[in-house]
Amino acid sequence: MDSSLIMSKVDHTLLKPVSTWDEVYALCVEAVKYGAASVCIPPSYVRRAKEAFPELVICTVIGFPLGYNTTEAKAGELLKADEEGAAEFDMVVNLGDVKNGDFDKITEEIAVLKKTAGVKVLKVIVETCCLTRDEKTALCKAVTKAGADYIKTSTGFGTGGATMEDILLFKEHIGENVRIKASGGIRTREDMEAFISAGCERLGTSSAVKILYGDANGQGY
Repeated sequence: MDSSLIMSKVDHTLLKPVSTWDEVYALCVEAVKYGAASVCIPPSYVRRAKEAFPELVICTVIGFPLGYNTTEAKAGELLKADEEGAAEFDMVVNLGDVKNGDFDKITEEIAVLKKTAGVKVLKVIVETCCLTRDEKTALCKAVTKAGADYIKTSTGFGTGGATMEDILLFKEHIGENVRIKASGGIRTREDMEAFISAGCERLGTSSAVKILYGDANGQGY
C-alpha cells in the first residue's frame, strides 16, 4: 500500500496534556508535508494552528478524554472550536451512561453534537477497552441513529487501543453512512495497512510519519 495513500487517511495526532506550541507547530508542518487528512490537536491550539496553517484541516477533541462532561458543556466546547477554525470534532461518549444502559440519552447527546457541528465532521469516541460486546453493538446503533459521521475506537488514554475484532464488529453493526476511525496503539505499517484494508477511513496516530517516512519529532499521544 502506497505511503501517501496511508497518510491521506491519518489524523496526525498530538494530545499530550503537556504539548507545547512548538510541538503542535512541528506536527502541522509534518501534516502539510506528507498530506495527512488532518491534525488532531487540543482545543486550546485550534485558533493558533488555523492562523498558521489556513490550508490544513484542523480536528480537535470534545469532552476529552473521559467523556463525562454534560451535553451542554460539550456543545459549548464544540461551538468554540468551530468558531476558532476546527473542521472536525472527536467527541467522547459518556461511559457512565453506557454502563447505566442509557443508550437513548447517548443517542440524544450525539444528535445534539451533530446538530451543533452541522456540515462539519463529528466522530464519536466510544473507548472500546471499557466496553462489552453488547455495549459496543448498542453504541454502533446509537452513533448511526444520531447521524454522526464516524465511530472511533479509542482516546489513546485508556487501557487499550484499536483492535481488528472491534473494527469488524463495527462494520457489522453501523449504518451505511457511518465510517470508522481506528485509534490508539497503531505502531506499525502493518497495523495501518490492515485497518485500512478492513474498511477504516481514518487512523488516529502520532506515529504515522515516523512509521512511513522515518521522520518525526517523537511526539506521543
